[in-house]
Amino acid sequence: MHDRAQALAAVQEAAQAFDTFNLDLMYALPGQTLDDLRQDVATALSLQPPHLSIYHLTIEPNTFFAKYPPPAVKDDTAADMLDLITAMTAQRGLQRYEVSAFARAGQACAHNLNYWRFGDYLGIGAGADPARYMAQALAGSAVAQSDEVSRADLPFEFMLNALRLADGFDLTLFTERTGLPITAIAGALDTAERQGLLQRDLQQVRPSARGFDFLNDLQSLFLPPLP
Repeated sequence: MHDRAQALAAVQEAAQAFDTFNLDLMYALPGQTLDDLRQDVATALSLQPPHLSIYHLTIEPNTFFAKYPPPAVKDDTAADMLDLITAMTAQRGLQRYEVSAFARAGQACAHNLNYWRFGDYLGIGAGADPARYMAQALAGSAVAQSDEVSRADLPFEFMLNALRLADGFDLTLFTERTGLPITAIAGALDTAERQGLLQRDLQQVRPSARGFDFLNDLQSLFLPPLP
């Protein structure tokens, strides 16, 4: 309870000190019920955050949870939880503009929008390995890692990001950011539309309500073919 009180006090101080702030919540936690989640979301919303990020618990490889998995929340319950989150946030004026992000008008996260729209960015600093960073910097090369997305992977990498947005993307953005013609994803777009996972017109592509709920299924349609 002491830690909870400290956390709430910190958020209240942030709300007074900054023009905007974000809260992160997780759901589908081991043993969590709908009533537990309702209380968590109500507490978060009582702090009037302009932006709220809410993530389904994911068990990552090579972690303690992966080695000793906790009882998982059933898929139907997790779906009910997401419906509850969406309803409660909408009632308080926060719209689900990205698959895990809710915001008031004008408060969407600008730097994340750049990632989701497949924009360029630089990651500068020591990150999680200061010793390696300093050693390489002193040796004349501070670059710890540099990756270039292959041409074959570009459609999937673009769609992996852009389809996270409720408004999707303008078709011209795909060509602008990847250098590929729209024909590179035409077949997958047709399949996704037939499956009810995607909506589009001559300018815009966006996930349907079903596509948003089954985003992994939608994104996987754009994976490169196996060699």
